[in-house]
Amino acid sequence: MARFLEVALELLFIYFLYRLVFDFIIPIYRSSKKVHEHMKDIQQRMQDQLYREQRERRTAPQPPPVQAKGKDGEYIDYEEVKESR
Repeated sequence: MARFLEVALELLFIYFLYRLVFDFIIPIYRSSKKVHEHMKDIQQRMQDQLYREQRERRTAPQPPPVQAKGKDGEYIDYEEVKESR
């Protein structure tokens, strides 16, 4: 009878170990691997987009620089503003 109990406990332990590995450890490993691949894909897309933008900036014609207006423009001192009531 004791031998039967030992075998039953060993089989129960093997069953729980099997469930732990195939229902918990392997799915976690697969999902973490999938997330890691997804993150690498996103990083690669971002690098490609940055590279394209930099390449477009180098090849695009540069607009002429805008000249700043001098103080002779439409500047009005604060004291000169009058309210009309």
